[in-house]
Amino acid sequence: MGKLFLLLLVAAASALNVASQSGRRITTPRPTQTAPIQPPLNPEPELSPPVAPSGLLFLPENLRERQIKSLNSGSFRFADFHGKVVVINLWASWCGPCRMEVPEYEKVRKAYAGHVEFIGLTTEDPRTSSNRVNKFLREISFGFRLGWADRETARTLMNGRNSIPQTLVIDADGRVVNHWSGYSPGQSGNKLKQTIDQALQTARRT
Repeated sequence: MGKLFLLLLVAAASALNVASQSGRRITTPRPTQTAPIQPPLNPEPELSPPVAPSGLLFLPENLRERQIKSLNSGSFRFADFHGKVVVINLWASWCGPCRMEVPEYEKVRKAYAGHVEFIGLTTEDPRTSSNRVNKFLREISFGFRLGWADRETARTLMNGRNSIPQTLVIDADGRVVNHWSGYSPGQSGNKLKQTIDQALQTARRT
């Protein structure tokens, strides 16, 4: 009789344990929440193939005649340099690849001084970014003719490529010889030099 009572007691205890377990909510621990890392404003893209983009084979007339505000004072137009090979570099003070690219481009500029016009246009807003741009220029030697690219100028030159830096090489007749995006360490300067040579050879043949 004692053994039977003991067995019944064990069975009852087991039943109570099962019942209590069945009412317990099993939850999966929540993962630690992390804010997504904001993508950089100037992601470094791969270099585009060395061909002029469709839709911007020439600088359009309205762009050539548009007044571009100089970073220092005054203004200039692309039309002022008709008959010369022109290099246009789109940059910004917050752009890391731009900072690395400028020294390579400066070596090329010095090699072609007097024969090629080098223009650097920042895509920033002069009303809010003047201090930051000036700080950038104090830290980086940038001998290009420098100006502010208004929204329409930047949109036309970028031609749908929404990243910087971007570089365009224009021949003496206003044709876009090449247009590429991004900076490639140790290669961008050579690419610029080769494209300038191509543009100068075209001018000599014509």
